[in-house]
Amino acid sequence: MASVSASHLILFIASMVIAAGVAGTFTQGVSRLSQGIDDQSLEVSEEVRTDIEVISDPGSPVYDNDSNTVTLLVKNTGTSNIPAESRFIEILLDGQYQTNVTITVVDGDRWRPNNVVRLEINGADLASDDHRVKLIVNGDEEVFRFRS
Repeated sequence: MASVSASHLILFIASMVIAAGVAGTFTQGVSRLSQGIDDQSLEVSEEVRTDIEVISDPGSPVYDNDSNTVTLLVKNTGTSNIPAESRFIEILLDGQYQTNVTITVVDGDRWRPNNVVRLEINGADLASDDHRVKLIVNGDEEVFRFRS
């Protein structure tokens, strides 16, 4: 009878150790999942609050042949401030990523909601044809088509 009790005690202790290990693993997994969901929700919230609109007229000359510069006016129509720096705005001109970009806030000191920036894409040697500029800010994408 004592041997049965001893073996039951050993099995009980082993099952408790295993249960504690499994509970610890689940707790860590749930904590990581919760942190990941929090991080994702912050990113989605920022994307939802970000909205831009190209307000340049596609019929007006946005390309200067002499300086090889494309100039666009872009309005912040969202509810969040956007840093007016080229590292926060992805710009593709005819599918080519552009790094030689100058950004100037036109009506204020920061790119706040309802403020406008002037984007100057320098070194754009464009032929007389149809072109497109794609702007990406915090997941918001705008496409501007023009003819040079």
